[in-house]
Amino acid sequence: MGQIEEIKKKDRMLAMIIRNDFHCEGVNFITPNEYSQQVAYMHHATGKVIDAHVHNMVHRNVVLTQEVLFLKKGVLRVDFYDEYEDYMESRELYAGDIILLISGGHGFHVLEEVEMIEVKQGPYAGENDKKRFEGITDEQVTYLRK
Repeated sequence: MGQIEEIKKKDRMLAMIIRNDFHCEGVNFITPNEYSQQVAYMHHATGKVIDAHVHNMVHRNVVLTQEVLFLKKGVLRVDFYDEYEDYMESRELYAGDIILLISGGHGFHVLEEVEMIEVKQGPYAGENDKKRFEGITDEQVTYLRK
């Protein structure tokens, strides 16, 4: 079993990192049911059939944007901030890693040329979708690991 890292401030989850080496059998929903963005890891053997299906119309109330980033190439530093814009810690993501940004704030610094895919709820609200603030400098970076 590979790594799933949780970045928390007290009991509040800020992010989950699913490292490229994570694996398990079958379907594993990594996120709790109440998250507005759901992430599952799936591993099926050759020949497995997933029933054809359509999704029902279900009205949902989304009040906080949660993003998922899939890092295809490169190295990306993620700086984590709490909801008061106070810096907490940083982590590096590598090709194949996935991160779910759940709450609080975040900033990014490209350490090696990056290609990534972002998935989040829509429709995009432009500048009303986020509040920008001054991030940390390279000299202020701290890496904390459990």
